[in-house]
Amino acid sequence: MRKDLKWKLITIAAVIVVSAYFVFPVGTKVKLGLDLKGGVHLVLRVNTDDAIKAALDLRASGLTEQFTRRGLKFERIDHDVPNHSLVLVGADQVGADEFRKVFTQDLPSWSVTAESSNFRLTMPEQEAAFVRESAVADTLERIRRRVDAYGVAEPNVQRQGLVSDRILIQLPGVDNPERVKGLLSTPAFLEFKLVSYPPSFEGQLFNGAPDEETITNMFGGKIPPDTAIFPEETISQDGRKGVSYWPLKIASPISGGDLVLARRGQDNLGRPAVDFSLTADAGARFERLTSENVGRQLAITLDKKLVSAPRINAVINQNGIIEGQFTQEEADDLALKLRSGALPAGTTVLEERTVGPSLGLDSIRKGVRASLAGLALSAVFMLIYYKGAGVNAVIALALNVLVLLGTMSYLGATLSLPGIAGIILTFGMAFDANVLIFERIREELRLGKTVRAAVEAGFKKAFSAIFDSNLTTVITAIFLLQFGTGPVKGYAVALCIGLSASMFTAIFVSKALFQWRLGEGKRVERLSI
Repeated sequence: MRKDLKWKLITIAAVIVVSAYFVFPVGTKVKLGLDLKGGVHLVLRVNTDDAIKAALDLRASGLTEQFTRRGLKFERIDHDVPNHSLVLVGADQVGADEFRKVFTQDLPSWSVTAESSNFRLTMPEQEAAFVRESAVADTLERIRRRVDAYGVAEPNVQRQGLVSDRILIQLPGVDNPERVKGLLSTPAFLEFKLVSYPPSFEGQLFNGAPDEETITNMFGGKIPPDTAIFPEETISQDGRKGVSYWPLKIASPISGGDLVLARRGQDNLGRPAVDFSLTADAGARFERLTSENVGRQLAITLDKKLVSAPRINAVINQNGIIEGQFTQEEADDLALKLRSGALPAGTTVLEERTVGPSLGLDSIRKGVRASLAGLALSAVFMLIYYKGAGVNAVIALALNVLVLLGTMSYLGATLSLPGIAGIILTFGMAFDANVLIFERIREELRLGKTVRAAVEAGFKKAFSAIFDSNLTTVITAIFLLQFGTGPVKGYAVALCIGLSASMFTAIFVSKALFQWRLGEGKRVERLSI
């Protein structure tokens, strides 16, 4: 046996062994897509306006603190989110110069426009664009943390497109879409705020008001600048849902970002709750806050909604508990969301698909049957029409499938139903390559060349046609991979890998099999083709 043929056969054997290692057992080595395994497919849009509003809120809180410290009087600070602006309403014109000093000190890059007794402060466009981009990137990262903590095997969480506010989430094997949607799409922005008591409620417990107007009237018709009204979802004893309203301080001395641990626990009555621990710095702040406000109520808000407002009965430092009307599952999910961090912006579900495992199993059966049927019919045609040479084609095709699945398994590519369609197309392309080679060999034999010379010439002259056809198809698949989404990408991935494997098996493997069958040192008069 020639030395080069020996190394070719060794290479083919090594490829078979390595591919088989990555393929078998198929059920655990080859990653299946949602349409085959079942699961949840979500596309979320990040509401970047929420991030702009949060940035404006932060600036407004800082300005309010500065104005209060300097004794500057104003009516309120409004938010103009579309224009990235804060509007200082009712500023005392006597202190106009002092107001401008605060603006220059706290917001040096913002533009300031005087509008009668108001001031408009506008965020620079570059800063607004950075806030929006950071919101998408941070939301993507924190959703990934939540998915990892949830324990989904082989999830897919990625940004849809290069520059986009959309996030694609695919979770194979998950059969509770509502829980997953709530877990991944809610911000879980936790804050601790002191209850802002109306003068008539000093020394009493506040239990919520039926509407916002009632609270406004309690404050004499005007809500203080450092106070805002927050809703609380309530459930009556007969199970009816309602809403009550609470006046809370705008400032949040403690937030979810100060947590180092959150886990499901129990309250004093054995009901599900969430235990938490704070950082050392936040613990010191919490201790100071509670020591200065013993007897007052401390509200716990989640996504701008009040969860509970217990009375501070003693000084609390680093450890605490969040009580509410939670089920065990809700307490687990809240603890998970708090551990992974609050989303910097809310999200909207744009697309939602759920595939049951039984439907996925049916898709696998039909896809495999279609593939085997196409493979069998093509193999029968090759064996009948090209006789012994057809055996080469069938062996090369079987190895093509093995290499394709092995490569997909090694790269972590997901096999989907469109991917199976791509595999079937590679069957046709692989057989087409063999047809070109065999017809070329026939032509060379008709010209009177020897069998070995005809085989050599057939492979050499057919190569350019095979390479061109595969290259143009791969280029198309690359564009589909770049600009397509979901099922289109699955098809493109299978097609790219399949065509690359086809080039290897049709040119390298098939030729090596011909050389091995023709042997060395013996005269071959005929070739069964």
